[in-house]
Amino acid sequence: MKRTYWKHCHVATLRDGRYNTIEDAVIVTHGKQIEWVGPRGERPASGADECIDLNGAWVTPGLIDCHTHLVFGGNRSLEFEQRLQGVSYAEISAAGGGIKHTVRHTRDATEDALFASARKRLLALMRDGVTTVEIKSGYGLDLNSERKMLRVARRLGEALPVTVKTTCLAAHTVPSEFAGKADEYVNYVCSEILPTLAEERLVDAVDAFCETIAFSPAQVMRVLLRAQKLKLPVKLHAEQLSPLGGSSMAAELGALSADHLEYMTAEDAAAMGRAGTVAVLLPGAFHMLQETRRPPVDLLRRHGVDIAVASDLNPGTSPALSLRLMLNMACTLFGLTPEEALAGVTRNAAKALGMLDTHGTIEAGKTADFVAWEIERPAELAYWLGGELPSRTVRHGELRDLASV
Repeated sequence: MKRTYWKHCHVATLRDGRYNTIEDAVIVTHGKQIEWVGPRGERPASGADECIDLNGAWVTPGLIDCHTHLVFGGNRSLEFEQRLQGVSYAEISAAGGGIKHTVRHTRDATEDALFASARKRLLALMRDGVTTVEIKSGYGLDLNSERKMLRVARRLGEALPVTVKTTCLAAHTVPSEFAGKADEYVNYVCSEILPTLAEERLVDAVDAFCETIAFSPAQVMRVLLRAQKLKLPVKLHAEQLSPLGGSSMAAELGALSADHLEYMTAEDAAAMGRAGTVAVLLPGAFHMLQETRRPPVDLLRRHGVDIAVASDLNPGTSPALSLRLMLNMACTLFGLTPEEALAGVTRNAAKALGMLDTHGTIEAGKTADFVAWEIERPAELAYWLGGELPSRTVRHGELRDLASV
């Protein structure tokens, strides 16, 4: 295996969720792993096969987008326009829009068509420094269509230099053919969709939407318990629109994360802190929906809850193609510091995916995924609005050439 010295850089390791900077640093990689990181003067004497000058760049862990709905058919730009003109979501839904529109177009699309459209969106995230991404299903809502979405997600990870984790979100909403029969649909998810997709090794985790417009806590509990019987980790969309105690339930089950959380309570935050469940904040959806109730960040801090930030890339409520833009929104809309926001898309995002042992920080023994940014200080990653910051991305110890993919 090749040993490489990456020199002339400053490193924000994000160990313990802080910058934990190393000035005038060297990173030594051996194959796909980080072998050593530290000040240049303490560099180990062992020889290198290659030495790469990073020209004074700031190096951070590769960014991790831990909550996306990246695979879908069609888009909902027309609905965006309609909402701005005063048409209500209920009116749009009654006319066949909303998630029904996306489900229809996703079911109708071929696997190749879904792959081609999702590839473009994923490349946009990758050019933003993303080296790991979670992709949820949830726009198929039947076995064959959920399978198709997850197969596309797996293909993306095989075709592009990015790590993809897949999540089954079949319990996203009740499909039209089960209208008024949510319990029957939950039975279908638990008895057919989850076991089949787990057996086919298409699923890394299971999610559900606990909300008044989706599934009740009791229905969600059935889905998550079934997932755990299949030995799959769980996570949850919770407290986005109302306080149903979903995040406390997620904590009780030892979930990796609870996501959204605008309406969570102090009791929810305390439960998540005790369980080590990560809070994933999604400022893109908050912005697009013009919400006014912010997630209670101070409560999360007080109870020691690790905070992650993600794009929630989806066609309806967060068509976000830049994870760096989400860093800025997390600071300006939710009150995170730039340091907290960066930890939210590195260390804490890795924890939200169950990957903290191997990803999310720059430390010996971790996977050699990092980005060398041409910036003067790490806070710039949350400061600039859009655009591509000059950078070089290293994945599995090799410079990644996005121009050729």
